[in-house]
Amino acid sequence: MSQPHIRRLTWLLFFGQSLNSAAYIAGTTIGAIIGAGLSGQPALAGLPAAAFGLGTALAAYPAARLMDRIGRRQGLMLGYAAGAAGALLAGLAVLAGHFGAFLLGFAGMGVARGFIDLGRYAAAEMNPAAERARAISLVVLGGTLGALLGPALVAPMGDWAKSLGGTALAGPWFASTGLYLVGLVLIGLFLRPDPSELARQFAAGASAAVKLAQQSVRPWRVILAQPATQLAVLATVAAQLVMSTVMGITALHMSNHGHALSDIAIMTMAHTLGMFGLSMVSGRLADNFGRVQTIVAGALILVVGCAIAPLSLETSTIALSMFMLGLGWNFCYVAGAALLTDTLSIGERGRVQGGSDLAMGLIGSFGSLQSGVLFAWTGFTYLSAFGLAIGLIPLLLAIRHLARRVGQPGLVSG
Repeated sequence: MSQPHIRRLTWLLFFGQSLNSAAYIAGTTIGAIIGAGLSGQPALAGLPAAAFGLGTALAAYPAARLMDRIGRRQGLMLGYAAGAAGALLAGLAVLAGHFGAFLLGFAGMGVARGFIDLGRYAAAEMNPAAERARAISLVVLGGTLGALLGPALVAPMGDWAKSLGGTALAGPWFASTGLYLVGLVLIGLFLRPDPSELARQFAAGASAAVKLAQQSVRPWRVILAQPATQLAVLATVAAQLVMSTVMGITALHMSNHGHALSDIAIMTMAHTLGMFGLSMVSGRLADNFGRVQTIVAGALILVVGCAIAPLSLETSTIALSMFMLGLGWNFCYVAGAALLTDTLSIGERGRVQGGSDLAMGLIGSFGSLQSGVLFAWTGFTYLSAFGLAIGLIPLLLAIRHLARRVGQPGLVSG
């Protein structure tokens, strides 16, 4: 397969991720507000995001194993179908005022993300090691369109729902349904040949020694004993915990202090632009400067973002802090995914990548769930301090990892 064809497939994954991102961001913009409203308990404001994260976590590992058997294209199609069904159920539940059904629908959208986020690994396996982070970052960059489109849908779709006699908070979910359906058609028709088939073709053209290494499947304990694997997983998991804990409750924090939905949408756009907008920068840094060094930068940005978050109630300050949380997450996410792929053979990638996303989803769900409780008990300042402390963990671990590898040529870059 020629490089132009590989670029075409990578761009398809980019557009698919854009639709996925817009679909779930349109919902997460108002998820905490709906959670507090439908449940009648502010402490449960983080429960919808927790349901979403749980759906993502529970889907990630079986989705990765399933894609090993049926291919990336069909697996991604299942993800978009699940997202459309979940978004439709969530919208109907908001109209009906049914909290349980809303949680189930939002969890279905989480299942969709568990499948669709594996598209970044599909991009990685189509490209040589020296270009993997950039391929991953291009797919992640697709979230930039979602960062702009998702929050922008909230107000007009809310007005549309009100014009039909419903509540404004129901509108965005029906937009999400349509976005998932477009993604289903796009990937189903045009993601050919399957990226996993290209990965096998790359392996077939390698030397006998490389073929043997790529076909090997080591036990979990051997894989997880690798310091680079440990760092790759921990960086993504910790970044997800920080972001889900602090960002997950910020909309409610702003709403409680009189901010309009338009202010909350600005904050959400700033955050999601941080998550996705500079992905090509993080990809180039990870490929050219080093995976581990990029994780150091990402963790440091997370820590600073958490420190800024409670300093002011001005929309600009909150938006800046949430932008930094998104950017720090992006650096850790892209560099961590590239570093993890580097440490695995083709035979190991499905289960270990799925296991990493499972851990990330579970910890993200935990962060969202406990964020409402911590917010209700302690307030936004202590919640931000908790996020700062968690961000220090990958920062210190990555610095220690670099220190251990000083003087080992070719390894410091991660």
